[in-house]
Amino acid sequence: MTGYDFPQGFVWGTATAAYQIEGAVHADGRGESIWDRFSHTPGKTLNGDNGDVACDHYHRWPEDIALMADLGIQAYRFSVAWPRILPSGRGKINQAGIDFYSRLVDRLLEHGITPFLTLYHWDLPQVLQDSGGWPARDTAQAFAEYAGIVGRALGDRVKHWMTINEPWCVSILSHYMGEHAPGLQNPPLALAAAHHTLLGHGWAVQELRREAPACEVGIVLNYTASVPASDSAADQAAARRYDGFFNRWFSDPVAGLGYPADMVANYSAAGFLPDGMNFVQPGDMATIATPTDFLGANYYTREVIAAGETDWDWQLVTLDTERTAIGWEIYPQGFYELLLRLYSHYRFPKIYVTENGASYAEGPDSAGRVRDERRVRYLRQHFGAAQRAISAGVPLGGYFVWSLLDNFEWAKGYNDRFGLVHVNYETQQRTPKDSFAFFKQVIAENAVEE
Repeated sequence: MTGYDFPQGFVWGTATAAYQIEGAVHADGRGESIWDRFSHTPGKTLNGDNGDVACDHYHRWPEDIALMADLGIQAYRFSVAWPRILPSGRGKINQAGIDFYSRLVDRLLEHGITPFLTLYHWDLPQVLQDSGGWPARDTAQAFAEYAGIVGRALGDRVKHWMTINEPWCVSILSHYMGEHAPGLQNPPLALAAAHHTLLGHGWAVQELRREAPACEVGIVLNYTASVPASDSAADQAAARRYDGFFNRWFSDPVAGLGYPADMVANYSAAGFLPDGMNFVQPGDMATIATPTDFLGANYYTREVIAAGETDWDWQLVTLDTERTAIGWEIYPQGFYELLLRLYSHYRFPKIYVTENGASYAEGPDSAGRVRDERRVRYLRQHFGAAQRAISAGVPLGGYFVWSLLDNFEWAKGYNDRFGLVHVNYETQQRTPKDSFAFFKQVIAENAVEE
């Protein structure tokens, strides 16, 4: 057998997000989130799907942790729902929400599973959206207060914390492209939201250091490989612009490099900054660059980029290549190159792959088996890319497969299935897929067959 061995102590896990799996949106004092409002707005999600029930994890979490234990994962990345802790966004704490996550953490630890807690995976309390949302500086301060509350409650047991999941999605996808809650299409607000998301991250790191000084803290950024469609100077310049739009605008400031000057110029030329960078106040960039213990990197695919109609634009090119069911190209080489770049350019002290996985629709066959060979192949290829990056010197500490369960896939509703475990949304029956068995063997052997 040929394959790849991983270092001793390498952490294998799975990842989920609160709104995608918990359901129980009205239970035990939980407040309304922007995703409750957005998903109940006609035309915003596929088939009008919403997360009201999702995987009913709020009630079925003991069963789900038993699945994790059977899988053999060493760590579980989950998010806390801000509206469960602070139904009004700030102020009065909902103890029932604290108690739910406390029970979850305790059971994980009983099974030897290390909790990796994400504070914000997109479920902003609606009351904060009504008062300005992420484009408003006050939301960053409210997030820091929330971080401190959760840190005080769980920091005695949770030692690995992530502040914000995918600021690009929180800001650009949600405030410029309008595809995610709150569904705005306002470029200046999108860039203000990006800044305040990063600022909230910096303040939250400082709060967590005070409340849980023994913990490790990081942020989770999503990445795509930006590849020029040709060797032409125009296509290469466009690919760099797209890289700035998707990757560098967030990585650079977190790493202490400030906002990339070429993208400030591009956004200005595009009319995205009519008042300049007036949302940046003295001291903000130092706060955003507050040192972290690790970077969480999410990777799924690449984009092939050609020159646009202007010198600040670009075009996405779709090649006739293998893709997952959600339409994302399978490109593990981009994953390898990304990991090398994150370390060689930014020198993050440790990197975790906090999300990677594939959407395929296979369900149980007549024998009750889910034969998702394509997901197994996808994971094997990306595990191999990660190991090659480790061999090249990247300090990769662990790998979290997205996702443990099929779940509510945001604007895509329940159409796309990323889970290692199939969920029948009518009965809530869980059925481990062939990819579950494959990943179980990888974890047990700390190696993957080529």
